[in-house]
Amino acid sequence: MNIIVFPGQGSQKIGMGKELSENFVEAKHVFEEVNDAINFNLTKIMWEGTDDQISLTSNAQPALMACSVAVLRVLEKLTNKKLPNLADYLCGHSLGEYTAMTAAGVFSLKECAVLLKLRGNAMQESVPLGQGAMAAFIGVDIDTTQKILNEVQTIGICDVGNDNADGQVVISGDKSAVEKAIELSKGFGVKRAVILPVSAPFHCRLMSPAQLVMKEALSKINFCAPVVPIISNTTALPENDTDILKNNLVDQVTSTVRWRETMNFANELRVKKIIELGSGKVLTGIAKRIVKDVTAINIEVSTDFDQF
Repeated sequence: MNIIVFPGQGSQKIGMGKELSENFVEAKHVFEEVNDAINFNLTKIMWEGTDDQISLTSNAQPALMACSVAVLRVLEKLTNKKLPNLADYLCGHSLGEYTAMTAAGVFSLKECAVLLKLRGNAMQESVPLGQGAMAAFIGVDIDTTQKILNEVQTIGICDVGNDNADGQVVISGDKSAVEKAIELSKGFGVKRAVILPVSAPFHCRLMSPAQLVMKEALSKINFCAPVVPIISNTTALPENDTDILKNNLVDQVTSTVRWRETMNFANELRVKKIIELGSGKVLTGIAKRIVKDVTAINIEVSTDFDQF
């Protein structure tokens, strides 16, 4: 039993995808198609830009998706296998869920690039710069985190953005409320609390304006049934139904990314291999911590295909 996973924001870096594009025409075509779809030279920023440029939400989201899809296309070519023969399930962290849907044929690469550019802009514009924040709590569980958040609700909105793993929870909301939660965290036994270098507070109620934008945009897209079931961020359960998949993407904007539960589900399925496609090894690391006896690998550059 195999699961393919796709990374989310935070895994971006300058140069990602360049080596693959230079060595495989399948990868090159993906990057060209994404550039054309959004009518913008995204690869110039990806390969020659600054960290600030690639970290901008509206750039990072389509860029990470493009890298992951490029890796998948090359993997299909090298193995001479289609996706259903490579994975039993797919899932992606936050924007990675859009990547999973593109991979599974729910919507096209072109549609995904346009949606993610829009999603990035909408999320960025939901909260004025400097008014929102996200922070990672290390060495704490979700229940304790919720108790801390209950203490700061009078100050402002503060929600669980990502429940990534046991001992790794990300909070998101108004900057003042997030800072107060950090201040209180030591008293609740949190080992470390770190403000994250993000440009907006994702996956919290402050993202409601972005949710409305995505609801309208997604309503115009024709969803096809996925060729492989997709484990949803909002339910941590596999879905095939197109209406549910669409609703999950709408809900996802303001909801917690339930990654710990997703990996626990992989545990229950006795998954033997988890393959992270695209930039970075964040999800590979989490999988090794949670899923018993799993082989977790990431494929990002040409030499990584050998381990597959």
